[in-house]
Amino acid sequence: MSAPAGEPKGARKSERTDDGRLLSALALLTFATGLIDAASVLGLRHVFTANMTGNVVFLGFALVHAGSTTAPDCLLALAAFLVGATLGGRLAAKGVSFTAALMVEVAILAVASVLGWAPAGLPRIALIDIALLALAMGIQNASVRRLAVPDMTTTVLTLTLTGLAAESSLAGGHNPRLPRRFLAAALMLLGALTGALLLRYGLKWTITAATVVAAGACAVSAAAGVSGHD
Repeated sequence: MSAPAGEPKGARKSERTDDGRLLSALALLTFATGLIDAASVLGLRHVFTANMTGNVVFLGFALVHAGSTTAPDCLLALAAFLVGATLGGRLAAKGVSFTAALMVEVAILAVASVLGWAPAGLPRIALIDIALLALAMGIQNASVRRLAVPDMTTTVLTLTLTGLAAESSLAGGHNPRLPRRFLAAALMLLGALTGALLLRYGLKWTITAATVVAAGACAVSAAAGVSGHD
């Protein structure tokens, strides 16, 4: 989605922010995030792999032996996420497109999905899946951050929900991007709900569904010609 030579950077950013295909790709990634956190929290040792705010809180609980999450699991997820975010940042710095970064994420998720279909009882599969899912989510976060599309961060909703309330008519605001904000919250909720339902049939189904949805986001991004460059 390149702009003509001499076009102001702000114009390119505004066009990117309002591109329906890009928003569709980010919407799919938001849904995939709900699936992935359902897989990790409910199916993989009660740890977040996409929401690092929750992971830091869980780590605090674990350090005083409260709750069901262990400190090593939280630290593994945090470390893998940071590695993924670093990789995503390096890809962006080298001019790698948003779509190409998503392809890397999808490849990592595909490995996690394949492991999910492996015979039960293989050693340390849960830990490997935690690391792979968190690694993929780190790449996604870094790549989406580079785009800086308001209210479509794909992994966290705190600021989106804050804006929904703080800039509402009740607060004296003008409800900017109201449909987008509701959509982001609804998609995360729907992804988590779907992931929890799929877990009834096995962890592999939830991770595979997340991989397919992320691949769909990658395809939509490719169709939109998203570069991710400033």
